[in-house]
Amino acid sequence: MIDFKLLKKICEIPGTSGFEQRIRAFILEEIKPYVDSLSVDAMGNVIAVKKGKTSKKKAMVAAHMDEIGFIVTHVDDDGFIRFHTLGGFDPKTLTAQRVIIHGKKDIIGVMGSKPIHLMKPDERGKPVHIQDYFIDTGMDKKEVKKIVSVGNPITRERSLIEMGDCVNGKSIDNRVSVYVLIEVLKSLQNKAVPYDVYGVFTVQEEIGLRGALTSAHSINPDFGFGLDTTIAFDVPGANPHEMVTRLGKGAGIKIMDGSVVCDYRMTRYMEEVADEHKVKWQREILPAGGTDTAYVQRGGKNGSIAGAISIPTRHIHQSIETAHKADIKNCIDLLEVSLSNLDQYDWSFR
Repeated sequence: MIDFKLLKKICEIPGTSGFEQRIRAFILEEIKPYVDSLSVDAMGNVIAVKKGKTSKKKAMVAAHMDEIGFIVTHVDDDGFIRFHTLGGFDPKTLTAQRVIIHGKKDIIGVMGSKPIHLMKPDERGKPVHIQDYFIDTGMDKKEVKKIVSVGNPITRERSLIEMGDCVNGKSIDNRVSVYVLIEVLKSLQNKAVPYDVYGVFTVQEEIGLRGALTSAHSINPDFGFGLDTTIAFDVPGANPHEMVTRLGKGAGIKIMDGSVVCDYRMTRYMEEVADEHKVKWQREILPAGGTDTAYVQRGGKNGSIAGAISIPTRHIHQSIETAHKADIKNCIDLLEVSLSNLDQYDWSFR
């Protein structure tokens, strides 16, 4: 159903916000045979172009390649590492988790904090904050300081596994979207699309949608698609109105999130084309959080008719995340048919 081997590679390659060089190199090598042109802009966004039957209009698809991570801020005299976040984390999920510090070479560390045995009674009921953690490498301080410097990036150390009908691992947000976009570009290689398709693998989304802003400004698309994960809170204790999406119920068609209200014409178009091509889908409203869709919509000088395809994901922005294989396949199918039929729809305001 999906190419798990490829998805695993994409998820496990390190590349936190501002330090995307390894995942960028992999993407460039992977998609080079399948597109008409390929470039990297000054910020590091990868821009892949599939030429359409006409170049009068442009469709932009944005999938950010950065993952949430950390950056070294201090190495103390005992060799313990302090850090700052690159993107949002749920602090409670970091306890005793392994990470990789990308210094002069990659080394493993573990997130440490005060043991519960030593906590005072009033401390035990309080949440642990990011600043309470340190990273222990198990190495002598002199060895740590030879390898690690302030400013080195840090990523989570987790492999991607198949788990029932799902995949589970680090960086599903948003490497699953990188995978989806790669698969669509491959599929479209020998197919005609009505307009030029700009597949953009953006940088620094997790710290402010930064790559999407500059790339959309440069491309100035007529149509825009964000491609990202969204919350699936379909778990014990969740009320129906809190779930946002559910695993296994299909591709998410975004109505809005904290950064964008999608163009109703695009959401209606995707719903109709999904039904026509028997692609399973569900509506998504995410009350908070933002996606590249915001700048795909308004980053160009003319603005674009923009919407988003969302991959439902459990445990998002935690140490490991979970997505359903059938949902991933439905997202691939929905993006492909959406790009292929843009000229068959009445885009007037009605």
